[in-house]
Amino acid sequence: MTRRTTVLVLVGVLAAAALCTSLSSVPSGQIQARQQAVLSGLSEHAKADFDFTPPLQTAGRHIVDADGKRFKLASINWYGASDVHFVPGGLDKRHRTELAATIRQMVFNSVRFPYSDQMVIDNPIIPPEVIAANLDLLDDLKPNASSRADGEPTGPRALDVYAACVKAMTDAGIAVIPNNHITNAHWCDGKNLCDASWKNSQYGSLCKVRQTTETWIEHWKTIMEPHIDNPLVIGADLRNEPRGIWGTMTWNMWATASEKVSEALLAMQPNWLMFVEGVSSANDVSGARTRPVKLSIPDRVVYSSHVYQWSGWSTLVPYHSRPYPSFAMDMERNWGYLLRGNIAPVWLGEFGSPSNGDERDHHYWDNLMQYMRESDVDWGYWALNPRKPEQYDNETYGLLKDDWKTPVEDWRYKDLMKLSAPLS
Repeated sequence: MTRRTTVLVLVGVLAAAALCTSLSSVPSGQIQARQQAVLSGLSEHAKADFDFTPPLQTAGRHIVDADGKRFKLASINWYGASDVHFVPGGLDKRHRTELAATIRQMVFNSVRFPYSDQMVIDNPIIPPEVIAANLDLLDDLKPNASSRADGEPTGPRALDVYAACVKAMTDAGIAVIPNNHITNAHWCDGKNLCDASWKNSQYGSLCKVRQTTETWIEHWKTIMEPHIDNPLVIGADLRNEPRGIWGTMTWNMWATASEKVSEALLAMQPNWLMFVEGVSSANDVSGARTRPVKLSIPDRVVYSSHVYQWSGWSTLVPYHSRPYPSFAMDMERNWGYLLRGNIAPVWLGEFGSPSNGDERDHHYWDNLMQYMRESDVDWGYWALNPRKPEQYDNETYGLLKDDWKTPVEDWRYKDLMKLSAPLS
């Protein structure tokens, strides 16, 4: 290494250290003051959307609070902890407290918050560059500095960052629903059978990250344990889009596993809601008609479905090509019957469309908006993020611009706001 190279490397190291020092030294009081300024500027209508008395439970087709008043979930998905960097997106751009304030300012009263089982298993130390706007998390390590061996890497671990983001959201009055999104940390691994369901032990050594039903339950307990006494962590979305090789994933198999993990979680905190997605990638909740999920504590089950324009496999005609009567019939068969019959709440936990949508995207979207208005279903839009983590690809479904601050106020956002208030 030449003297010039050595100097350049040293300058780079010092610059990086100065950046880290300056970011981590921002007083937390200033950050919280900025959050409070945003929250105090909310309209009275927006504040009303967050006004509920925990704990929540179900009453027929509705989620209701401790006073018996309906709490309609108007949620946003904030992803990243389930992905390759093991942290929620945007923490390199803005402080988690400010992100929570932005979510609330956008009038989302709840967040679906994905994680991966690999995140729980590995729980890696998070490098500063992916949490560059949240280096105050390093301060939590200072009291334990003397217990670390010389040369041991320093930094918060993935579970610490996840829990800190949950706290930031609930401190802002936002309800949070952790979601077991995927086994192997990845943005989407839809073709990988090892990620198709809550367990993959049946595939043996084919799976890089192996999991049984028992380890899946233990991971859930690890995720939820820090939030037992946080009333705004309202429940658990048990598994994202369970599926299997054609014909091998029955509703009964999934319902039985859901009951098992739910009982373990309710033993920790009996007030949590259990969100049970449909099979066939969460599309189909029709099995609950004859085989409902039953728990030892009543009024805790919320069913969940996902609806995208490419869905609709039951008749091999995707929803982007369905006339409204056909589309509505599928919604009724898959999950609408639960609402119409006042049987159980349904949360449309994922749906979305690109900002530059074509004719097919708009056809699907218009049909879905009509059915959601008519059914008054609870919902969660995919997604907040403007970018996908792995190669930082553009997230065309995202509702924030690259600054992680400015909403993309297009036709999607405007339609969502019309859905946020429950029907009288």
